[in-house]
Amino acid sequence: MRLAVAATPEVALPTLHWLQTSEHDLVRVISQPDKPSGRGQELHASSVSQWAIAKSIDLVRPANIEEIESAIADVDLLITIGYGRILPSATISIPKFGCINLHFSLLPKYRGAAPVQRAIEAGETQSGVTVFALDPGMDTGPIYTSITTPIDPTMRSFELLDKLSHVGVDALKQALVAIEKGTRPTPQTGLSSLAAKISRNEAQLNWSSPAHSLVNKIRAFYPQPQAWTVFRGQPLKISSARVSNVVPDLQPGELRIVGSDCVIGTLDTAIVLERVTPAGKKEMSALDWSRGARFEDAERCG
Repeated sequence: MRLAVAATPEVALPTLHWLQTSEHDLVRVISQPDKPSGRGQELHASSVSQWAIAKSIDLVRPANIEEIESAIADVDLLITIGYGRILPSATISIPKFGCINLHFSLLPKYRGAAPVQRAIEAGETQSGVTVFALDPGMDTGPIYTSITTPIDPTMRSFELLDKLSHVGVDALKQALVAIEKGTRPTPQTGLSSLAAKISRNEAQLNWSSPAHSLVNKIRAFYPQPQAWTVFRGQPLKISSARVSNVVPDLQPGELRIVGSDCVIGTLDTAIVLERVTPAGKKEMSALDWSRGARFEDAERCG
């Protein structure tokens, strides 16, 4: 088949690598326009745009829907992976076999922008990928294939996303075979849930929550937007943590050095802070930070 891929983030790269060497013809890559970033607000190409340029594959960065439609007018199928834009019905129907999406959850659970983060936040023990036919809804189209994979209890969102990006290659292979055979996708069934984008305010930790819930949030929200708290009036980002095996008598948010660990109280027990980023500084071990901070008696984060 003649294929186009509409994608923006790095997680699309394993699929693009496979498609380039497969029996299919990857004729075009579509990505978001370059965006300003950094202190100088210089324009930077997406990871997918950079890949297409390096591989000398036709790259289109449409500014409007008309340019998208022009870019897919001569392909048999469009594959979308985190493209960042919902396509209308008229656009979806342009390719011979329509459009399919590689989504990083087991639909209909965790529809939306942050399926991996929301699954970890909820304490799920398994996740997966789904390849489905696009329709005008938010991840509501019928399913060609899905593959389940376990979530390691210490895995953070970027690690799970990397794992799923490779599992997604196998799911896409299965879906393309099904499409070529004329197999019809199956409507979604079961309870659905929405994986909404995570705001910075939502990533602020409430130490009056259970320890496991807080650790899940820290895992889920790394590297973006990153869980944080307030220490001495300044934000303190937390990169990794674990539930403590020792249960010191601490109030929620109260800090203490216990042996070689920096621990903090929660609703039901304590957690060990492993890596933190103080305001204006680079990420460091929480123990090094705590030794430099020299906690006052019963000092808290809040």
